[in-house]
Amino acid sequence: MNIAWVIVVLLMIVFLQGFLYGKVGLRGITYKRDFTQTTVFEGEKIEMVDEIANKKLLPVPWIRLESKMSPYLITQSERELQVNEGEMFHRTLFSLLPYQKITRRHHLIGTKRGYYPLNTVSVTTGDGVGFGEVFDSFEASTAVTVYPTIVSLDDIPLPSHSWLGDIIVKRWIVEDPFLQAGIREYQQGDPLNSINWKATARTQDLQINKKDFTADHHLMIYVNFDTNEDIRMPIEQPEVIEKGLSYAASLANYTIDQGISTGFGCNGYYVEPFTNTTERIKSSVRIEPSNSGQQISYILDAIAKVKMDRSRNFRAFLQEDVENGLTKTDIIIFSLNRTEKMERQIAQLESYGNAVEVVLLNDGKKGGEAHAS
Repeated sequence: MNIAWVIVVLLMIVFLQGFLYGKVGLRGITYKRDFTQTTVFEGEKIEMVDEIANKKLLPVPWIRLESKMSPYLITQSERELQVNEGEMFHRTLFSLLPYQKITRRHHLIGTKRGYYPLNTVSVTTGDGVGFGEVFDSFEASTAVTVYPTIVSLDDIPLPSHSWLGDIIVKRWIVEDPFLQAGIREYQQGDPLNSINWKATARTQDLQINKKDFTADHHLMIYVNFDTNEDIRMPIEQPEVIEKGLSYAASLANYTIDQGISTGFGCNGYYVEPFTNTTERIKSSVRIEPSNSGQQISYILDAIAKVKMDRSRNFRAFLQEDVENGLTKTDIIIFSLNRTEKMERQIAQLESYGNAVEVVLLNDGKKGGEAHAS
């Protein structure tokens, strides 16, 4: 066989394998993407797992996966390079033998509070010599929720004479004998009539019934997104508002741990798909106060999913409380400023028996002003 026939045969093989991979290269390919956990705090690592399988006899010489990801879900190397502008594409290259399944794990870091959905993945494959390619997209919907940073209570710029201590010490100090909150070990000074004899017999140590607390008042933690009066204008200092959200999450984490019935609200709104962002009037964010075991998760989840935008002015947000006749509630407001228009709503809320304190977000310096009923 002369060289001409060799070239002809090779060209036929190249053509046939290109035709074959163009027709069935993606047939029998399955893809699954998942995270080992769906929530993470800012700065923590999360593991993404890619699983791809070739469920046919024909091997796949190469297959490339591409998925659009937020710049705030990055690898450690990307974090060191400070790659955080614009959307990024996560690319992975595989080769698959017949009926082979490959699993790869990627460690990502959630660098900013938010909700990050990952929907489709683009799949590209081709023949062994790279003359042709075929494309498709697979549905691989999953999402990561990044909670805000939890800081120490000492790092929150509460006024030095804040009545927060009074809330904890006075308003939640009276135990309700009818509300059970579990059991704990006996401590010196505990009344003998609180001993739980069944639990004591089971553990061989004195155990007493832990009582819950009677709380006529509730605590609401608000974050004011206003940096100007016109809600059509962008928020001018989003990093300061982000700090306020972190303070709100941290304070809620502390007060709920103390057994205080705590809620959260802000004049922002949820990101899609939790809010239809095309609607002209969007619902503001409110989590009703509670001290249940799941409450801090609800609040952290709500804060993570708040869009950096406004549904209404903060004075209109407070007016909703006025119109709903809010009473017996302690309110802490994290705000960049305090305006005369806010004062009218604050005065009305105080006249209903609420206590209101405004904590100014002035770059972490201790400050703030209090209004107590």
